[in-house]
Amino acid sequence: MSDLLSAPAHAQDIGGPAQPLVIARDLVKHFPFKSAIPFRKAGEVRAVDGESGCGKSTTARLLMQLTAHDSGELIFDAQGVGSPQLPMKAFRSQVQMVFQDSYSSLNPRLTIEESIAFTPRVHGVPAREATERARYLLERVGLEPARFAGRYPHELSGGQRQRVNIARALSLRPRLVILDEAVSALDKSVEAQVLNLLLDLKAEFDLTYVFISHDLNVIRYLCDRVMVMYLGKVVEIGDTESIYANPAHPYTRALLASMPSMDPDHRTLAAPLAGDPPNPINPPSGCSFHPRCARAEPVCERRTPVLADELAGHPVSCLMAMPDGGHSLPLRRMTPGLHAATP
Repeated sequence: MSDLLSAPAHAQDIGGPAQPLVIARDLVKHFPFKSAIPFRKAGEVRAVDGESGCGKSTTARLLMQLTAHDSGELIFDAQGVGSPQLPMKAFRSQVQMVFQDSYSSLNPRLTIEESIAFTPRVHGVPAREATERARYLLERVGLEPARFAGRYPHELSGGQRQRVNIARALSLRPRLVILDEAVSALDKSVEAQVLNLLLDLKAEFDLTYVFISHDLNVIRYLCDRVMVMYLGKVVEIGDTESIYANPAHPYTRALLASMPSMDPDHRTLAAPLAGDPPNPINPPSGCSFHPRCARAEPVCERRTPVLADELAGHPVSCLMAMPDGGHSLPLRRMTPGLHAATP
């Protein structure tokens, strides 16, 4: 690793190898909206609600502390975020984010080199060192500094701009990088190049990624663990291969069944999932997925499931996966080889 990106003092592993790098505990974020009647609140959208709740982009912004949570606790490397042990500025030097829109993420008035060097300078890095770091990172993400350093964002393609955003995210030598749909706006050929770049950078700089995407193939290629969400709540979480080989929640199975297949023996003859997601302002009672679930029973409307792993082998939020869920079709423990399209 270049001396320009050698590990800073804050990169020491305080919590130890057994401690998760980041812990979000009981995070809650509600967005109230106004009523037509003055001074009266009409309702609220529960974007993130409790230990089993999470909205993808909202949670990413909460982890980055771009949005303040209403309640709950955020711990980074065994230290409370915003506490005297880990002030906000020190936390943000260790956590960076790459957004979906590569153009709006960059200041159109700054050159590419200035955009990358700006953040290190704000954090006290001398201007000359910040510029050298920017040029090194440009080269590392595949953009020759002599050709691209002096260009402006509008002079680059979408893939080139996203490479710049990745370089900028690495300019403070973070430990955690949050990528919110970072490749969804790219052409497939460019997307593949950026994904390979992310894997190379992860290994080289010992990074941890929180990767948000709707593309199931991308998730399987890049991620070690997967968390599946529906209507603001976690429905299943586990190792990537375990989730893809043995999906337990009906929504996870529907998602995987919707993936196009090149195998003529596994054609999709019917839509794996029907209907639209309910209104998040007025979510259904009990299990939020029960209005669209083929296996829903009256108990699903009355009782809210919690994450349990006794029957599935990994945490699943479904009454069928709970030994005392009250569902007439308890989930059998998953076995290798279960076809993902099983409803």
